This record gives sequence, structure tokens and C-alpha cells, in this order.
Amino acid sequence: MTSAPSRSRRMFVQDAFVPAGAVVAVLMLVIPIPAALLDIFLILNIGLAITVLVSTMFVRQVLELSVFPSLLLLTTLFRLALEVTATRLILLDGNAGQVIQTFGQFVVGNNLVVGLIIFIILVVIQFVVITRGAERVSEVAARFTLDAMPGKQMAIDAEMNAGLIREDEAKQRRRDIEREADFYGAMDGASKFVRGDAIAGILIVVVNIIGGLIVGLVQRGLPIATALSTYTILTVGEALTTQIPALLLSTAAGMIVTRVVGQESSLGGEMWQQLTALPRVLYITAVAMMALALLGLPPLPPLLLGVGAWVAAWRLERRQQAVRQDTARAAEEERAAAQRRPESALSYIGVDTIELEVGMGLVPLVGSGEGVDIKERVHGLRRQLAAELGLILAPVRIRDNLELEMNRYRIRVRGAEVASGEVLPHYYLAMGTAPLPVEGIDTEDPVFGVPATWIRPDQRERAELAGATVIDAPSVVVTHLAEALRRHAAEVLSRQDVQTLLDHVRTTQPAVVQELVPDLLSLGEVQRVLSNLLRERVSIRDLPTILEALADRARATRDLDLLTEAARQALGRAICRPLVQQGVLQGLVLAPAAETAIRDAVEHTDGGSYLNLDPAVAQRLLGSLQDEIRRLPPGQPPVVLASPLVRLYFKRLTERAVRDLSVLSYAELAPEISVKTVGVVNL
Repeated sequence: MTSAPSRSRRMFVQDAFVPAGAVVAVLMLVIPIPAALLDIFLILNIGLAITVLVSTMFVRQVLELSVFPSLLLLTTLFRLALEVTATRLILLDGNAGQVIQTFGQFVVGNNLVVGLIIFIILVVIQFVVITRGAERVSEVAARFTLDAMPGKQMAIDAEMNAGLIREDEAKQRRRDIEREADFYGAMDGASKFVRGDAIAGILIVVVNIIGGLIVGLVQRGLPIATALSTYTILTVGEALTTQIPALLLSTAAGMIVTRVVGQESSLGGEMWQQLTALPRVLYITAVAMMALALLGLPPLPPLLLGVGAWVAAWRLERRQQAVRQDTARAAEEERAAAQRRPESALSYIGVDTIELEVGMGLVPLVGSGEGVDIKERVHGLRRQLAAELGLILAPVRIRDNLELEMNRYRIRVRGAEVASGEVLPHYYLAMGTAPLPVEGIDTEDPVFGVPATWIRPDQRERAELAGATVIDAPSVVVTHLAEALRRHAAEVLSRQDVQTLLDHVRTTQPAVVQELVPDLLSLGEVQRVLSNLLRERVSIRDLPTILEALADRARATRDLDLLTEAARQALGRAICRPLVQQGVLQGLVLAPAAETAIRDAVEHTDGGSYLNLDPAVAQRLLGSLQDEIRRLPPGQPPVVLASPLVRLYFKRLTERAVRDLSVLSYAELAPEISVKTVGVVNL
């Protein structure tokens, strides 16, 4: 086990080696160092460049090497320091160490012109081809990433609202989007470092050759041939020693900015999988290589390559056929095993609480094993609704239905259909206000009924850049399921669910449960109160507060409507929070005459209270309400304020005509909330 002091020392070394290296590089610009130490630094520079290049080939996402822009700057500074140090040694001593001498003699040999040409070619490759290409890719990637940020963030919000991801995962993905944009922006500037380094390398070579000739001829009195040979070999060796690592880092920069987002393996793995995915491509390559042998070229190389490509294609084809046969055999065995299982008549008794039926075209989206399928997203949806509404959902039964059309799905709650829709597998649904710059299949969002377009996967990025919200087919189905469950949460809640919730509260606050159930209210009465709250999308997550309010009011009445209003008043702050903006609640108010008419029309019976309002009066009230809602600013949720005695009955009157209307009582408003009247609903 590692001790704390050793960990502290290791962390200190890790934190300090980069600042120390930067300081050493700066000092090398002004302080001479011996040739032996320069040799070590040159080898270190080459090793570092190789390490960075290989690292870029194994990263799966650019954020795995997010320090690359800063690393590029530091390596450029280190390389410039080496060039300055080598120049000082060449001009002062005529000796820059064994590494530079070996590079110069090995590459140049007896021909100085060849050495200079090789150096110029390396600089041109780095400066014109690799660095310029990487710079352009960084510019485009930075611009596209910034343009796509709003669409990506909206997609993350949509997935979180649908329960597909948790809040902490959504925060992490937003941070990753911001870091990705910062990375490409930094790479756009960091590419200029390498470009400037290439220019500096050319100038240093010219200065070294001219300065070396002057020092050798004037100060040392060497013959011109000796001076030219000595200083040119050293200059070319120094240039190659520093430019080869620069070329490697330029290649690494181009490699990392051209990585495609979402790759799940290293560069080598991706290339091998994609180049060998189609054996017919290798067959065509083999035929082409063999044909080259007939055109007068040396026959052996193309024949060997052609035969190798043909053998590789044949083996890949055999392997793919074996995989397909194994998959088909496993599916057939599963179907046979399912047919042999004994069936019980009990399976036909009763209905599932929540069912999701899919057509045969959507079966691959259920438990496909590729990415996040519908089953996994439904698990996330159950957690989301538990955190949002405080409702513990029963497991969702997902099954195929041959009676449905290929791409349709149907949602049932306790056996009754509550929603249905149609999606296209392997397509994405793009929703936006403006016309999209892509072609697709016009449709309507099955969840909210807004215009939308089904687009191909390769059009997703263009649609996001245009500001559209793009989601895949499984997300559409799960989002529709989530919205249906929110609307029918009151029907989903059972007595057993309420008992489970009460048992959970009893572990932390047993007193309130013992006081209320069963002495004051039965389990069924508590369930009906909670169902009334869920029917208006009021979260029952704060169950202890609800139970305390019921215990206080149940001693005076067992009218479930009055008990529901008491629970709402206890949850007033939570109910009003989504509707309040900057401490102000903007809403419509119910006119006194309208409240009087509703109050007088309430009839109380042994089975409960209900509204017996004249149809003509009810029609006038609904017409006035709809007129006032149409006058509201776009995007403002409709809210109506009424007295506590009238609130529930007015909500029941309007819930079918205006489904998303929030009706609040004045007793539910916290003292710090200011009310701004924007209209009056009257007769």
C-alpha cells in the first residue's frame, strides 16, 4: 500500500515537471550547455514526438488528449531552444555533439546539395501539406462545433427530460461539449506554432550556413572547402534532428483534429474494421493488382499483393458467413425453446399496468444490443419519473404485436390504449421552427404534435447546425411513453404502490404514518388523494408533508376533495415554483360572478361532491377562458387563480377543453409571490 508521503512526492513531481521543463527551455535560449547534454535533449525531443504521435492514434475521443494544444506549444518552445543551443555550438566550437554530427553525415554523406534538398522537402511537406491541412481542419471544426452547441445542448435536455439520462450525466455531457469547442478553438491557434516553427527552421539553416562560412573563413582561417563541408554538414544535421520531431508533431496535430467524434476504438482498429468490412472491395483490388502485372511492370510485386488481397477477401467472406449462420442458428434455437415452454392459463388472467406494443419493424430497437436500446432507456425513465413525480412505476412490459403496422407502437395503461405513434428505425427526427436545409420525410412529432422531419443519420450534423433538435427513433418512443405516463399517473398508482411508499416513509418518520393510517384514513382514501394530486401533475415526492396535511385535516372531514385541497396548500411552494418568474406569477383570475355560479352549482352527496353547472353557463365560461388564453404572450403557460372552494371544480370543468391549464387557489400562494393579473375569466 502506497504511503501518503510517497503519494505526495509523486503528485509533486507530476505537477512540477512541466513548469520545470518550460523554465529549462527558456534558460537554454540564453545559457550555453555542453554538447553531451544537447545530445540527451535531442534524443528526448525525438522520443517525445514519437510518444505524442502514437498517442493520437490510440485515443477514441479528442478530449482524451485535451492537453494537446498546450503540449504543442511547449514542444515547439523546447525545439526552438534546441535549435538556438545547437546554433551557438556550431558557430562557437564547430561541434554540436554526436547526434547532430551523425545525422549530418548519415543523410548528407559526401553530397551537400542532396542534404539541403532533403531538408527543404521535409520543410515543404510539414509547412505546406500537413500543417496547413491541420490548420484548416481545426478552423472548420471549431466553427462547426460552436454552431452545433445549441442543438446538442437541446438534445441533451430532451434526453434528460425523457428520463434517458440522469442530471449528473447531462451536466458531464454539457461540459464535454464546451471542452470540445475549447479544444478545437485552441488547436486553431496552436497550429500556428508549428507553422511558425517551420519558417524559423528555414531561417536558422540560412543563418547557420552563412554565419558558419563567415566564422570559418574570417575568424578561423579555414579553406573554403573545409568551412563549407564542416558547417554545412552540422547545419543540415541540426535541421534534420529538429525538423523530424516537428514533422511527427505536425502529423499528430493533423491526426487528432481529423478524428471522427464517436469512434469506439483506436485508429488502427477503426481502419481495419472499415477497410475489411466489404470483401468485394478486396476482390476488386486483387484483380486490379494482378492486371498491373500484365502492363509491363515488374510482375512479382503486383502478383504477390493481388494474391494476398484475394486470400484475405476469401477468409473475411467465410468469417462473415459463419457469423451470420451462428446468429440465425441462435435465433432459431431461441424460438424453438420458447415454443416448447409450458404455458400457464394464469398468464391470460389480468392485464399489465403499463404496456408498450411495437410493430415488427421496431423489434430491432428493443434489446438490440447496439448502443442504448428502448429497454435500457425505459429503466432510466422509471428513475426519472420517480425523482420527478415521486411515483414508483411498475415494470413496463414491451412486446411485439403483429396487428400493428410495421413501424407503429402503442402504449397501454391497465389494458386501455392511451397513446400511439409511428417512427422510422435508423432515422432521426428533426424538430425546428425554420425550414431545414436537408431533405427528409415530413411528419408530425407524435409526442407534442409539432411539425417535424425524418432525416438520415448522415444529415444529423447539418440539421443540428441549422438549430433543429434531433433525436433518434428510440428516444421518440420513450419520450412519448414518458409523456403518456405523466398524463395518466393517477391511473398507474395502485394501493400496493401507496403501501410501498408508506412503508418507506415509516422507516424515517413513523409517527405521521401511525397517526393517519388506518385510524383517520384508510389506505384507499390516501390513494385517492394522491391520485387527485397526480391527475394535476403535482409531485407526491414530498410524501411526509402530504401525510401531515391529511392528518391535520382528516379530524374535521373525510371529504377527499377537501383533503386534496389541504395537501395542495401544504405543497403550495413546490406547485407554484415552475410558474413563477422572478418572484411574479402572471395569471388569469376567475371573476366573482363566475365563482358564485360554480359554487352554487356544487352538489354534495354521500358518494362525494360534483359540479352540476348549466351547460350554457359552462360554455360561456370555457369560451371566455379560451379567449383569454389566446391573448397570452407566446410561450407563457396558462394559469388561472380561484378561491379554494372553487378551484377543484373549475379544474374539472376545464381539464378536457384546456389540457395543460394550471388552476391555483389563493391559499397555495406563498407570501413572497407577487400576482400580476393578465386577464379575467367571466360570464
